Amino acid sequence: MSLDAAPPLRRARSTSRSRSPMLALTSAAITSKVIKRLEGLTHLEMLGVTSIPEDDTEDIPSSNVSDTEREKDDDEALEAERLVLVVDEHEVTPQPTVDAKKEKKKVDWEVPRKLLHSSIGFFTLYLYVTEGDVSKVVLTLWSSLCIIVPADAFRLRWPTFERLYERLLGFLMRESEKKSTNGVIWYILGVNFALQFYPRDVATVAILILSWADTAASTIGRLYGPSSPRLPSSIPLLPPPLSSLPLLCHLRLPLAPRKSVAGFMAASFTGTCIAIAFWAWIAPMRFGGKELVWSFEKGVTGTGTLSGWLGLSIVGLVAGLISGVAEAMDLGSLDDNLTLPIVSGGCILGFLKFASWIGSIWT
Repeated sequence: MSLDAAPPLRRARSTSRSRSPMLALTSAAITSKVIKRLEGLTHLEMLGVTSIPEDDTEDIPSSNVSDTEREKDDDEALEAERLVLVVDEHEVTPQPTVDAKKEKKKVDWEVPRKLLHSSIGFFTLYLYVTEGDVSKVVLTLWSSLCIIVPADAFRLRWPTFERLYERLLGFLMRESEKKSTNGVIWYILGVNFALQFYPRDVATVAILILSWADTAASTIGRLYGPSSPRLPSSIPLLPPPLSSLPLLCHLRLPLAPRKSVAGFMAASFTGTCIAIAFWAWIAPMRFGGKELVWSFEKGVTGTGTLSGWLGLSIVGLVAGLISGVAEAMDLGSLDDNLTLPIVSGGCILGFLKFASWIGSIWT
């Protein structure tokens, strides 16, 4: 055989195979597709576009591609499809924007607690109008404490009983009370103090202020408090040019810094309405008005001071101011269910005594 007729020599096949052009191009197309979807999400949502047109991929001849390389390409395509589905899921449920993060915090209105709080006022009026025996009411409240106080002590000591207690009565408690003394205990103590040490009409007004003015302050404060200024911690004693000089020119006020002007105004307005409505129409219903410290015809008992509508208006305004201040006072760790009836009742009684003293001197 001649050399010219000899078959051509074949080039030795390399054992190391370079990356398939199909694999390289497919990975690039996948990466480009995912990046485009991620970058265009927000703009497409604003324009109302719900789908993204896919880029046309270059047709690659597959005659020289092995089965193994095709399986790898199929795996890459499945992974790309999974990523695209993830992108589509984010497209359906977009991430919250900055404005959504600034959304107001949900307000806990404490509806069951406030309903119970307010119902005490109506029950108090019923007992007053029906001439109920105050001593029996006080005895009943003291007896209830004999059950409530031990139960509250067990709640704070044993977790099992705590879970049962909160499952039954937790909806009436604040979060701050779940690790401290129940507010019902302070409520009963405040009511009993007013009933035992104040005249009947003054004690009733103090309990109504606790029941209704405190509820109004809490509700309005939660509603308009964030947009309302805080109560001042001090007031200047001198005119503006001199009030900024020394600290001694300011009178410090015992008001809680967390309280708002909106809540203070709500408590004051409610307290004024309570005092005027009670002494004008409800107070004379009990024993014909014989136990009253103030009456419409005689004013303050024994002197005739502050009688009639003018006197009632003054008493109502003072009672309203006392209600607002008593509700906003910061007395350390003392609960306002205890301090509100004691402070408001004591200040109203003190004002009426002072008016009686002024009337006796004037006459």
